[in-house]
Amino acid sequence: MTRDELLQKLTEMDFMAVDLALYLDTHPEDAEAIAAYRQVIAAADTLRLKYEESYGPLCSFRSDNASDKTWQWIDAPWPWQKDFNPSMAGKECV
Repeated sequence: MTRDELLQKLTEMDFMAVDLALYLDTHPEDAEAIAAYRQVIAAADTLRLKYEESYGPLCSFRSDNASDKTWQWIDAPWPWQKDFNPSMAGKECV
């Protein structure tokens, strides 16, 4: 998967997790929804780790790399910067 594909899939998984959590707020006994929520969270965690292994942390609180003594959050463009999205490089935001 490319970087953009990983981000797209991760965005979808995170949206599903939020949506399921909202449903569970009003249906806390729905075992099927709880199982689906757990599956989505696990899948999102797997995708997030895959992304971060290749491209760096998505959030500052995930930027502490235990294998070395660096603060990786400052090593690449932040997710809200144009340079983070290769398709936006060199374009002006209006």
